[in-house]
Amino acid sequence: MTDREQYTPGPASGAQIRKDGEKWTLILVRELRHAPEKVWQALTDPAHLREWAPFEADGSLGTVGTTVKLTTVGAPTPHVTETRVTRADAPKVLEYSWGDHDMRWELESFGGGGTRLTLWANIGRRFIAMGAAGWHICFDVLERLIAGEPIGRIVGPEAMKFGWQRLNAEYAKQFGMETPDWPSQKGRTN
Repeated sequence: MTDREQYTPGPASGAQIRKDGEKWTLILVRELRHAPEKVWQALTDPAHLREWAPFEADGSLGTVGTTVKLTTVGAPTPHVTETRVTRADAPKVLEYSWGDHDMRWELESFGGGGTRLTLWANIGRRFIAMGAAGWHICFDVLERLIAGEPIGRIVGPEAMKFGWQRLNAEYAKQFGMETPDWPSQKGRTN
């Protein structure tokens, strides 16, 4: 068995939601054992992003004003959006949009050389628990990549094989939201 086959995400944690008018924001916090510089490289370098992120980037996200094409991975049809990096204070803050979702990454040194990584992502209310579950798995894969133990990107339909439904239900419960009644959850069809 490979490390990938043995991977199971831990319980839903480190997430909260904020509502500002009609806009919903998902806030995910993860403490990583690695220095902000290493985490920054994983967030901005296309080769690193290819190993863990839910999109491909055709250029570095590390420079303000850069225009980069982001291609969603695992989508039923190719979904390509163009983004401009609006803030890149290495290795502290990175801001850009992914489609119509604003993304803000904050990296804060903590402990003995670790990073507290915070993702602020505006997302439709219906998709907030799904997004939390997806990013949870991406963050796990990111952590292993930076540790030099890559297990390969787990996004889109493939995340279903790795406990995404359980995470989605746990986050929905934490956020006080209904979980869609999927046949796969109940073991029956409607």
